[in-house]
Amino acid sequence: MKKPKWRNFARGATIQRDVDEIRDLFIKYVKEETVQPLKEMGRFVLFGALGSVFVGFGAAMLLLGALRFLQEQFPVLDGSLSWLPYLIIAVVAAAVMGLTLWRIASGAAKRRLKASK
Repeated sequence: MKKPKWRNFARGATIQRDVDEIRDLFIKYVKEETVQPLKEMGRFVLFGALGSVFVGFGAAMLLLGALRFLQEQFPVLDGSLSWLPYLIIAVVAAAVMGLTLWRIASGAAKRRLKASK
């Protein structure tokens, strides 16, 4: 009497093999759907963060240069008015930060928010 073909196939099929196959599929899926996109996004985030640091450093240097310019070019601001250049630079820095935040809030983020509704 000849054995059915499905018995030969089923003989090699074990629960352990099925568990290993499911685990391998899960690992491949996780790598494909999470790790790979994060690697691709890493370069974008790195350059964005590096650019932000450089822009922040440059803005601080410009503000410091403007402060020194005010202190050197206007001797009337010495003595009892020596605090005035600092106030002027603080107001300018606050205006630049406010302008930046306004542009961020009214730019692409606002358009994306409207598009998602």
